Amino acid sequence: MATEILMPKLGLTMTEGLIQKWLVQVGDTVTSGQPLLEISSEKLTSEVESPASGVVLDIVHGEGATVKCKEVVGWVGQEGENVGTQEAPAQEEAPTEVAKDPTPSSPKSTTAPVARTSGERIFITPVARKMATEKGYDISLIKGTGGNGRITRRDVESYQPSLVADKVVEPLTQAMATGQYGEGLEGMRKIIAERMMNSLHSSAQVTLHRKADLTELLKFRKELKAKVHTPLENGELGITTLLTKAVTKALRDFPALNAWYGGGIHQIHERIHIGMATALDDGLVVPVIQDADRMTLADLGQSIKTLANQARKGTLASDLYSGSTFSITNLGGPGVGLTKAAWLQKQLEIYPEEKFVVLGVGATQQALAFNEEGEVVQKDYLPLSLSFDHQVIDGLPAAEFLARVVSYLEDPYLLIF
Repeated sequence: MATEILMPKLGLTMTEGLIQKWLVQVGDTVTSGQPLLEISSEKLTSEVESPASGVVLDIVHGEGATVKCKEVVGWVGQEGENVGTQEAPAQEEAPTEVAKDPTPSSPKSTTAPVARTSGERIFITPVARKMATEKGYDISLIKGTGGNGRITRRDVESYQPSLVADKVVEPLTQAMATGQYGEGLEGMRKIIAERMMNSLHSSAQVTLHRKADLTELLKFRKELKAKVHTPLENGELGITTLLTKAVTKALRDFPALNAWYGGGIHQIHERIHIGMATALDDGLVVPVIQDADRMTLADLGQSIKTLANQARKGTLASDLYSGSTFSITNLGGPGVGLTKAAWLQKQLEIYPEEKFVVLGVGATQQALAFNEEGEVVQKDYLPLSLSFDHQVIDGLPAAEFLARVVSYLEDPYLLIF
């Protein structure tokens, strides 16, 4: 009996994969475990191995196709086997959407537009938002019938824009109307473009900025080096390590920011898993440091270094590409300041289903300032930018969280307790 070749699910949040290249052709003889094709998701590139030995009987999806996880992309079996009648089970997934959200056969009722006050928060499901965007509807005029007035798919389907006399909806660009972004791009770069643009249209992104005085932190590092003979240059006690420790302590103080939001689900987590953005030649991945708050400074620093190296080499375990509850992107390269840091950290928003808070870290800056004796001295400052989704967290707790991170950096001995 022929065996299905399936699009794998590499990580909790992967929903589809892009077929980059088939390594075999129909009729080729293969062995179990032999790489058959190369795929890429929003987080990594990987090879799909043959589930059995035999002959490649059929290639269902060619190169460049985007395929949902667990969907059949090809067949392998004995030469001469007919797989045509075996493709039907893969299509049985289609009716599940109907079961989840049945649509009555009776005529649709129409919904008149509603008037909302300026600044009023609008609750809408991701599916409904996508439908409204594609149709060019102004969601502020759609009446929501879900919980807390949430706009659902049915509300969008029954909405009648023709009932609005004084509202003109400007036509969307072709890319916005079709939801197709990243035209002309390939692989991970294309998926990053799609995720970033979809994130811009599905979240209320706000960014706060602060600078931390590193005077005491740098003294702290030197004292630790002298007393415990721990090197400072191989990651164990680097600025990134100390910053990550400050973040984990601040998350304990403000647990509402240690959360996921996506697909209509908002969940605050007890365990703290920090995603550390790592740049690749063709994009960005976010290895996850699990239970980062339970690690010592030395263990935390070593984990950051090890996971980053594994991600760049492509040897990182697939389950460590997802599951972060908070993410940090260190953009402290030469010439990267606050403005560029805020822009680059938007790349992390290609994973909106995983998180709604991202901390961007810019390059250390030097500036003149007065010390306690009134003397002019040169100080080092670390620019920080906190981006969050205003749909689920307000500005005040976000600002207090960022201030708490800064306070830990400026009083670093608190990091060891």
